[in-house]
Amino acid sequence: MQLLLIRHAEPDNARSGSGLPVDPPLTDGGRRQADRLPDALAPYRITRLFSSPQRRAAQTAEPVAAARRLAVEEVEDLAEYDYGLDHYFTIETAKTAASDAYERIRAGLLPEFVDAELFRTRVLRGLDHVVASCEHPDTAAVFVHGGVINVVLEHLLDLPRPLTFPIEYTSVTRILVSRSGARRVASVNETGHVRDTLRV
Repeated sequence: MQLLLIRHAEPDNARSGSGLPVDPPLTDGGRRQADRLPDALAPYRITRLFSSPQRRAAQTAEPVAAARRLAVEEVEDLAEYDYGLDHYFTIETAKTAASDAYERIRAGLLPEFVDAELFRTRVLRGLDHVVASCEHPDTAAVFVHGGVINVVLEHLLDLPRPLTFPIEYTSVTRILVSRSGARRVASVNETGHVRDTLRV
């Protein structure tokens, strides 16, 4: 089977001010990025759709779900490491709003508040659920987050850091799963369909 790990499109920044969790939606530009996905994914015979529970991932899945007439299954284990926080900053905003976390991310490390082993274990459990839910001929589109995709790649490629790749908005990373369950990386961070929308 084939897994298409798709990072969400561009979201808004958000801060609750009350300590309550935030779950920001896509920006208008993010919605335009997501609208390109049905055409970008047209070559794939997608049979299943999965998403993180976070709004930015679920909204990115919506155009593909509508075009394919497929339901989207929510997988809580595939949430990003910021799930439940009272703020969300894009990496661009984090340069000034959360400079310590920004520098760690740039160095390939998770922010200090993240228990890296728990996060990795949760994400891999979520991916196992997706694989177990599918048949071998299936191609599943899985709408997730940059950190989620990176720890999957860290695991499969035996990388020394959890955040090795700068995974772009609405990029596609392909994972192939054999009948025996073995997994290998076929491509990372495909962005041809949105290259004109990404910050250089």
